[in-house]
Amino acid sequence: MPKGSNVPVPAPAVRVELGWGSGTGVPDADASALLLASSGKVRSDADFVFYNQPAHSSGAVRYEGKQRSDGGVSDVLTVDLARVEPAIETVVLAASADGGTFGQIPGLYIRVLDAASGTELARYDSTDATVETAFVLGEFYRRQGAWKFRAVGQGYGSGLAGLATDYGITVDEPQRSAPPTAPAAVTPPPRAAAPTAPATPAPAPVTPPAEPARLTKVTLTKDAPSVSLTKQGGTSGAMRVNLNWEMRKQFKGWGAKLGRAVAMHADLDLDLCALFELADGRKGVVQALGNAFGAMHQPPYMLLDGDDRTGATASGENLTINLDHIKDFRRIVIFVTIYEGARSFADLNATVTLQPQHGAPIDFSLDECTVPSTVCALALLTNNGGDLVVQREARYLVPDRGVSPQRTIDHAYGWGMNWTPGRK
Repeated sequence: MPKGSNVPVPAPAVRVELGWGSGTGVPDADASALLLASSGKVRSDADFVFYNQPAHSSGAVRYEGKQRSDGGVSDVLTVDLARVEPAIETVVLAASADGGTFGQIPGLYIRVLDAASGTELARYDSTDATVETAFVLGEFYRRQGAWKFRAVGQGYGSGLAGLATDYGITVDEPQRSAPPTAPAAVTPPPRAAAPTAPATPAPAPVTPPAEPARLTKVTLTKDAPSVSLTKQGGTSGAMRVNLNWEMRKQFKGWGAKLGRAVAMHADLDLDLCALFELADGRKGVVQALGNAFGAMHQPPYMLLDGDDRTGATASGENLTINLDHIKDFRRIVIFVTIYEGARSFADLNATVTLQPQHGAPIDFSLDECTVPSTVCALALLTNNGGDLVVQREARYLVPDRGVSPQRTIDHAYGWGMNWTPGRK
């Protein structure tokens, strides 16, 4: 689509990808959406959807996060046009550069896909970016009861804060840029082990309520691997830990490049898990194996939001931690295991995001795996006098023959639990 052109949007729900090329020295970027009334402004800060406020209260717009592949990155929004409130006339689709300008970001584009079929409905490629730090790439707007998409291509030199202010958002905190980080034969590995514990059904997911717009975020790197939740203001409420992944390589003979959903019967099943040690000395694990999903309002004060068995959903795997009980935690190791579908993490790109209900989101990518690892320690959370410190681990471990991934992570971090075989 040329700039300024428009097309009808026949689908009731769409997936919006804002993408660009990756490479050395390329800044990161973040997608966002603003829901505008007839005034051309938001009604309140709640009409701003971005990485620190990922869902609109109506459920019509959601920020799904980044997906990485060879040579490129896309940041994803989903828009259920049928659920957009009647008072909203326009949904603005924007991107903001983090640590540079859009002139340094190659191949910037926006594409709109039918959420049901995956059919591409529209695409606009931006080719004239220079010193802009924020861009409105497109917008959905109502015309005679139907929705249309327009390619906009309008840049801002004042970043996400300036863009948001122009549309009526009250910005109390400046955006803080962080340096970008690099992202980090299929036979099932040996079945993992589970500690002896009674099985409980998986509770319903817990979704933290929407927060007022806060533009700060934290990216953990090898050089800056830890952050204090107290200093970030994230000491209460629910904190969601999200793991998202995709296949990085094409498997010869399968006929198509594989995305997050692996073809045929070789579905990749990663399990997000956590070892916990409470202040009173109790230890345990939260994981799908053995239905040890945990609980939010009683020990262990953390809850696994179900089990993504294929990796085909946009949300990946999620663990929610109740930060109202920081005093009850001594330490937590968040880790991921390969249940089936791959021999190691070598061909996977994975991104971890910790989203406190109050405070800035914390994210990092895993390093490239060069060993035959089936278990990776993602992050270590330690209670230091009431302050929960998040430490980026990104540590790939190789289990000994016949030793489960869980027992391997237990040994590496000195948990000392007894384990028995288990299945989902």
